[in-house]
Amino acid sequence: MLKTPLLIFSFFLATSVYSQTKIDWDILSDVTFADKYSEEVQAYYYFPTFGPSVLSLNKKEVIIRGYVLEIDRGNDVYILSANPFAACFFCGGAGPESIVELKLDKDHPRFKMDQVVTFKGTLKLNAIDIYQCNYILENAKVYKE
Repeated sequence: MLKTPLLIFSFFLATSVYSQTKIDWDILSDVTFADKYSEEVQAYYYFPTFGPSVLSLNKKEVIIRGYVLEIDRGNDVYILSANPFAACFFCGGAGPESIVELKLDKDHPRFKMDQVVTFKGTLKLNAIDIYQCNYILENAKVYKE
């Protein structure tokens, strides 16, 4: 009799350890920004304060779908955006909460600008490094649904 509850508990523990959370761009909008001066670069930057729903995702494996933006092909810099290039954060219309920096393996597939792709990876929140996005997807891999 004791084996069955233990087996069920083990199954749920194993699936929760390896499960991912599918997120959308609305969840990532749980953030506010304050304009702060950076002595290092002598300019003002938006510094985030993440809300509770975003904080709960820090260092968790997530799945997110968006538009791939090729920022610097030579240095393998890609961004995932809630919007296509013409309406992305860099071109107006949207805020820094609408992009995620992708940390891809060296052998990742090539992407076309504005290609819609779903990625899986570990979400890292960045509130201090002005040289990286506020949201970073580490170990990002294409996710086949």
